[in-house]
Amino acid sequence: MTNVDWDAEAASFDEEPDHGLRDPEVRRAWAGRLRGWLPARAGDVLDLGCGTGSLSLLASEQGHRVTGVDLSPAMVALAREKLAGRDALFLMGDAASPPVGEQRFDTVLVRHVLWALPDPGRALRHWRGLLRPGGRLVLVEGVWGGIEPVGIPAERLTALLGPIAGPVRVERLSDDPRLWGGEVTDERYVVVAEIRPSGQERGEPAAPGQ
Repeated sequence: MTNVDWDAEAASFDEEPDHGLRDPEVRRAWAGRLRGWLPARAGDVLDLGCGTGSLSLLASEQGHRVTGVDLSPAMVALAREKLAGRDALFLMGDAASPPVGEQRFDTVLVRHVLWALPDPGRALRHWRGLLRPGGRLVLVEGVWGGIEPVGIPAERLTALLGPIAGPVRVERLSDDPRLWGGEVTDERYVVVAEIRPSGQERGEPAAPGQ
């Protein structure tokens, strides 16, 4: 990950409109988008790089069971406080290889994390293995900065998903100022990827019952 002291950033993290979702209009905008990205039926959502748990809270309010993972103990503490009393669990760990053991999920939700990992392709393959058959990846990413841009372009992300995903939907987010608390000029998007059952990325037929 980038050289940011996320424990130090935790106390002020939610001051950004899209982090804390404190503005009702921003919160409604994210809740509406999330409802379209997550399965309609209540399921298990793994929120990687969950920060203070703002998206975890929205998913929980929509009926999902949430497991959040973040490398920062301070972020995890704030997320636990934010979702106290809900069907949610927060763990300290690396988003690229979360400490969830044999548990499997219906959705892996990741916002603004993949671009900062040293091997995004490897992380995607690992996350695919954490999904139940028919599960999905929901990846909110972008490219930020005009002089020395950082991030991951949508074209690169969809190419990385090609070998492991079935249908992939790209939704542009840059042109919705409600999500960010104002106008933005950089590239922001979400990729929602349905994951093929294991083996089918190599053209193998699905086993009976899959």
